[in-house]
Amino acid sequence: MTETLSSTLAQIFPWPRPVIDPPAAYARLRAENPVVRVTLTGGKRAWLVTRYDDVRAILADPRVSADSRDPGFPNFGFVPAEHERSFLRMDPPEHTLFRRLLSKNFMVRRVESLRPDIQCLVDETIDAMLAQPDRPVDLVEHLALPVPSTVLSWILGVRAADRAFFNTAAEELLNATDVTDPEALPRALRANASLRAYIGELAAEKQAQEDPGDDILGRLVLAARDGVITHQDIINSGLVLIVAGHDTTASMTALGTLTLLQHPDQLAELRANPALIPAAIEELLRYLTIVHLIVLRVATEPIEIGGQVIPAGDGIIPLNLSANRDDAHYPDAATFDIHRGARDHFAFGYGVHQCIGQQLARVELQVIFETLLRRIPTLSLAAPVEEIPFKIWSPINGVLRLPVTW
Repeated sequence: MTETLSSTLAQIFPWPRPVIDPPAAYARLRAENPVVRVTLTGGKRAWLVTRYDDVRAILADPRVSADSRDPGFPNFGFVPAEHERSFLRMDPPEHTLFRRLLSKNFMVRRVESLRPDIQCLVDETIDAMLAQPDRPVDLVEHLALPVPSTVLSWILGVRAADRAFFNTAAEELLNATDVTDPEALPRALRANASLRAYIGELAAEKQAQEDPGDDILGRLVLAARDGVITHQDIINSGLVLIVAGHDTTASMTALGTLTLLQHPDQLAELRANPALIPAAIEELLRYLTIVHLIVLRVATEPIEIGGQVIPAGDGIIPLNLSANRDDAHYPDAATFDIHRGARDHFAFGYGVHQCIGQQLARVELQVIFETLLRRIPTLSLAAPVEEIPFKIWSPINGVLRLPVTW
């Protein structure tokens, strides 16, 4: 291990993500020390797993747990109270119960039935963006955020008028890991409380209705009436879906647009042949891996992986971003290539906790990019990349603003 890598490992994890690419240390770790222990924000220790095959093995291993109640679970210093634990941080059979309750709203046929409505929404949103009197226009504000926020309101049953509130609150919650800002964690705790109060209010409104509706919150309310789950479970599940359901697609829209603009030859190819867009989105998902510090585990038994034994009770961080840039699995992995055919990526995780909303995300992104490329063929970046504010400390990578013109 070189001195440079050693000095990096001595720093508190997570390490800042330089724009789109992974921290440079990830590649060195894959080559020299693929399973290594680091110190986290808050003082805990955990093992980083960096290679594709090892990440896949860990995420499929029954000896690892997603239960955040375990003392060794890697929380990055932000530890929700036990009653605030979501299905994301549960193991079967608890996790299976919630996944079954929620999956009906994310089945392929149901999601595909939304495609015409999503198309109308994207067209209306782009109409409004094109009608802006001044340029440049912030793509985040005028496209990337409003589309997934509105779709989320349909799926969950939240008020579309409240999207500005949960956009801001979710952003503050996700920035809890910023070790450079002493106020990041207090802000995240306040945002957590605000979002929970908001979801609790919506759930109470639906509980007062004879028919709470066929949206996700309505289904959860019915399950609570039957005694299957509690009111607190509704709040916990709603919080996860609000944060994951809009920030991920918004970030993929903005960073995906930036990536395509940086690869004009491939962008031109997509404009000429829109049938390539679904495959291009899979490559964007792999290449960007925006959800890069959410997949967290803890060993319930000793596990040997990558030549290292991880003791029972130790936290594990399977680095899906590192795995998706592993040259051993994806030759020339640092190169963006819309013809790669990389659908086996870990952008949505892997195993029993694989993202429940991935099909919805794919449909939204397909509609957004096909429409954006078709309707604004002269779209271009209106600022140097070095001036774009990236979320380098967030567990969901993205940009705060993306100025564009045409």
